[in-house]
Amino acid sequence: MHRGSCLQIVSLICILLSRRLSAQADACSALCDLAHGRCDEDDKCRCDPGWEGEYCEKCVRMPGCLHGTCHQPWQCMCLPGWAGKFCERDVHICIHQNPCRNEAECVDDPEGEYSCVCPEGFHGKNCELKMGPCERAGSPCKNGGSCQDNHGYATNFTCRCLAGYVGDLCELDVDDCLMRPCANGATCHDGINRFSCECQVGFEGRFCTVNIDDCVSGPCQNGGKCYDRVSDYDCICTNGFTGKTCDVSPGLVPKPTRITLNRPASKDNPNFTPMRGTTSDYPRITWPQPIRTVDTDSWSSNASEKPNGGLLKISVKEVVTQRDPGLTEVQILTLVVFGGLTAVLVMLTIALVLWKKRRVRHRLTWCQSSSDRNRKAHDEECQVHMLNIAAIELRKTTEL
Repeated sequence: MHRGSCLQIVSLICILLSRRLSAQADACSALCDLAHGRCDEDDKCRCDPGWEGEYCEKCVRMPGCLHGTCHQPWQCMCLPGWAGKFCERDVHICIHQNPCRNEAECVDDPEGEYSCVCPEGFHGKNCELKMGPCERAGSPCKNGGSCQDNHGYATNFTCRCLAGYVGDLCELDVDDCLMRPCANGATCHDGINRFSCECQVGFEGRFCTVNIDDCVSGPCQNGGKCYDRVSDYDCICTNGFTGKTCDVSPGLVPKPTRITLNRPASKDNPNFTPMRGTTSDYPRITWPQPIRTVDTDSWSSNASEKPNGGLLKISVKEVVTQRDPGLTEVQILTLVVFGGLTAVLVMLTIALVLWKKRRVRHRLTWCQSSSDRNRKAHDEECQVHMLNIAAIELRKTTEL
C-alpha cells in the first residue's frame, strides 16, 4: 500500500509540471512579438537587433536622440516643440528662454533657431552690444589691433595692440634693435616683434657672440699647436719649423763661393781661348747652387791690373737668415745684468743679518759691563732690550 501511494504522488507531480510547462510555452508564443523576436529553450522572448522590451514590442531610437521617438529601429522623430537631427533644439525658445536683451524682439523659426530684432543703438546676436565709440569710429585700430569700448558703454575707445606694435592706434612698429642686441660689430635688422643680426667675419650665432674656431680644420703642420683668434689663428711651431702654418724648414747656410769669369779675347788678353760650345764674344759664368744674393768685392775693366792678365775674380757672399739656436747678445746682456743685481741683493741681505747679530751681541756685552759700573742706571734699559730679544727668538721658533 505504501509503495502504490508513492507512485501515484509522483505521477501527479509529473502531470502538473508538464501542464505548467505547456502553459508557459503557450504564454510565450502568445505574448512575444514573433516578428521582432523568438522564444528560446527557456520559453523567454529574445529580441532581434533594433528592438527591446519584455516582449520585443519597442523599437530602439537613434543613439543621441534627446526629445524624439521611433516607429522603426534607429529613428529619431522629434516631439512637438523640438527640432534638429537629435531633437535637441527648442522650437519655442523665445517662449521658454527669450535670450534677446535690451528689450529686443525675439522671433522663432521652424528649425529651432531664433533671431533678435534690436532697438536703435544696439547690435549683436542677442542685442547685447551697444553702438559705442568703436562702431562710430569704424574699426580704427591698425595692424591687427582690437578696439575696446566696454561693449559700447565707454566714453572713448582704446586699442589693444599685437606684439611688436605701439601707439594709440597701434600704428608704430617697435624698433627691436633699439637695445643693440647684436655684438661684435654686427648689423641689426629690425622686424615685426623680432630682429636678426648680420655678423662680421669670424663670428656666428643669434647675437653674433660665438667666435668661429679657425683651428677646426687643423691648419698647423709638423706638430704645431693652433691658437684661435678672431677670423685668424696662430701656430706655435716645434723646433726646426717656421711659417704661418709651420710648413717652412730652414736649410743649411751655404759657404761663400767664388765665380770666375772668362773675358773675351782682346789685345790685352792675347792668350784667351774660347770655350767649346760657347760664343767667344760673351763670357761664360758658372753659378753655384743655391744663390741668394751676390756681392762683388771688386771690379776691374783692365786685365793688366790682375795677376795672369786675363782673369777677373768676383767674390760672392750669400746672406741667409737662419735661426740661431743659442742666445743673442741682448739676451746674454740681460741675463748678466739680472744676475749681477741678484748677487748684490744677496750680499746686502747677508751684510744686514751680520750687522744685526753684531749689534745684539754688542748690546748684551754692554748690559753685562754696565751692571758692574752703574747697575741701577742701566737696569731698566737692559731688561727692555732683553725682552725684545726674547720676543724675536720666540717668533722665530713659532715660525719654524
